[in-house]
Amino acid sequence: MLRGFYTAASGMYAQQRKTELLTNNMANINTPGFKEDTSAIRAFPEMLLQRIEAGNPTPRTIGPINTGVYMQETLPRFIQGDLRQTDIGTDLALTDLEGIPVFFTVEENGQTKYTRNGRFTLDAEGLLTTAEGFPVLDVNGNQIRLNSDRFKVASNGMIEEDGVEVARLGIAAAENPEALIKEGNGLFRTENNALLPNAEGNTAFSISQGFIEASTVDPTRAMAEMLSAYRAFEANQKIVQAYDRSMEKAVNEIGRVNG
Repeated sequence: MLRGFYTAASGMYAQQRKTELLTNNMANINTPGFKEDTSAIRAFPEMLLQRIEAGNPTPRTIGPINTGVYMQETLPRFIQGDLRQTDIGTDLALTDLEGIPVFFTVEENGQTKYTRNGRFTLDAEGLLTTAEGFPVLDVNGNQIRLNSDRFKVASNGMIEEDGVEVARLGIAAAENPEALIKEGNGLFRTENNALLPNAEGNTAFSISQGFIEASTVDPTRAMAEMLSAYRAFEANQKIVQAYDRSMEKAVNEIGRVNG
């Protein structure tokens, strides 16, 4: 009976984690460049039950038993988001032309990170930064300093001011995006902070100025999945409550000696 408690509780915990994941997706419906997270729920390895009877050294097979489920992993879904026009010169949107995800490179605390959120701005010193204040890097890994927000960005990432080329945006390509580690503020990093290869000349992409890439979260699907997770949680909860009543009955009534 205790094994039943653990199995039902593991189902509740897995559905709780899935609900938290879906809640975070829905909270980022309007976040530019956000890639929705997906989950994979797996069963723990099955155990084969056997029974050893007195006087019989050969175990008798009873059958397999499952030991519960768990959320094995969460992975961002790297698909191209729709482009939305803003007509703001500092807004930039990436388009993958070969199906290989590409990213803007930014700097956070001296480390190179990657993002699809192209809602940029100029700080007081003229540095091109993300909305959180992280400097955007050029193709050589240097911070980009501009005189005003009246610059132009070509589809290949070249930045011009008054007709003069001043920098080229550093665009990185991730042939294996599932290996990227997702962090807060829409940032990604590689394991051991290794640098991704430059997309220039290797992976086709396009940059659109005055646009942002919309989030890839489908609110209708996310809501349907959340309701399904709630129902699964409640079903496991009812199983736990049934086991609890059975245990209470066993403790309080079975074996009672009537005087």
